[in-house]
Amino acid sequence: MARAMTTKGVEAIKPDPAKRIEIPNPALSGLYLVVQPSGAKSWALRYRFGGKPAKLTLGKWPMMGVADARTAATEALEAVEHGRNPAVAKKAAKADQREAIATERDKVKTLVAQFDKRHLSGLKRGREVRRALDVHVVAAWGERDIGDITKRDVIDLLDGIADSGRKVTANRVRAYLGKFLNWAVERDIISMNPAMGVKAVAKEVSRDRVLSDDEIRLLWLAGDNLGFPWGPFAKTLLLTGQRLNEVAQMPRAEIDGDLWSLPPDRTKNGRAHDVPLSTSALEVVAALPKTSASYVFSTNGTSPLQGFSKGNKHIRDKMAEIATEEAGEPVEIEHWTWHDLRRTCATGLARMGIPVRVTEACLNHVSGTAAGIVSVYQRHDYADEKRQALEAWARFVTELVEGKPDNVVRLAEAG
Repeated sequence: MARAMTTKGVEAIKPDPAKRIEIPNPALSGLYLVVQPSGAKSWALRYRFGGKPAKLTLGKWPMMGVADARTAATEALEAVEHGRNPAVAKKAAKADQREAIATERDKVKTLVAQFDKRHLSGLKRGREVRRALDVHVVAAWGERDIGDITKRDVIDLLDGIADSGRKVTANRVRAYLGKFLNWAVERDIISMNPAMGVKAVAKEVSRDRVLSDDEIRLLWLAGDNLGFPWGPFAKTLLLTGQRLNEVAQMPRAEIDGDLWSLPPDRTKNGRAHDVPLSTSALEVVAALPKTSASYVFSTNGTSPLQGFSKGNKHIRDKMAEIATEEAGEPVEIEHWTWHDLRRTCATGLARMGIPVRVTEACLNHVSGTAAGIVSVYQRHDYADEKRQALEAWARFVTELVEGKPDNVVRLAEAG
């Protein structure tokens, strides 16, 4: 009886530098050890299917040992006996595997993650763009192949966002989606950007909404009634005049006494910015529950405050409820945004006669008055003036809430 190959026997076989050799395994007809001139070894099975010779590569030595090779060859021969060609089945399996890998690689969700890693991660507003793409694009198309996305798909997606009452959001998503798809074109993932030529959903008009004195009063009372997080959050935005994310993502480490210091990477214009906290602002911050060791405003203890649309609605609904109760009849509150509180603060400072440059210093806003030679050569940061102005604004708000007859606080009175 022929002796089967052994591990030692296979290891002892030397290659022929001049040619490829096949050594049959005496214990199983058709099973061969293939030895390349380089010394690489592998297992193969020769058999006949449909009256024609066929070959099946089983695996490489030593990953596939002698016993495993015999088992694989036996299973393949059994398939032949049942009318199945194992070589064809193996090719089909490999093709399916390649297709699965290619499909996963080209899915929108996979490419958005790559876009974030290779592009968005280096941008100041990268996290904001990634979140918008996740919420609106990945949620709708995540499992789809990017090559299947058409211009009609883009239009339908944006129309759906706009029809839900978020036309400005639809315009933003259009811009972010266009950049993502252009990136995919540049990397030869797709040949054409399907968002090309898609127009903005709606024309955006520059807002000039400023809360009235009575709305400021109602907002403050609504904040008292709602409590954390939206009540104190709205008050802090109103009193400081700073941007939404600057307040929402405020780390505790940025506050030292009555001074809030924002580093360049946390401001829109990339400039470090000190915000003197008025007495009222300090009281609001001091009363906050310490839900996070890292962030001033956090509901889960690990990340900054989110859900701004819902929070805004909570405040507006409470304002309307209080106004209705006071008036004895239904009262509606005109829609306002979080950014309108920043504009309200700026307008309030102007009402009190605060110089434009001081107001812009308070808000870390750069315009014609602070550009050019002034921004380059004037290093005075208006620290004292900012403190006086924001303290005056806080007193102004307090007097509105308390209903004092003369609620215009002059800058001189704040000193």
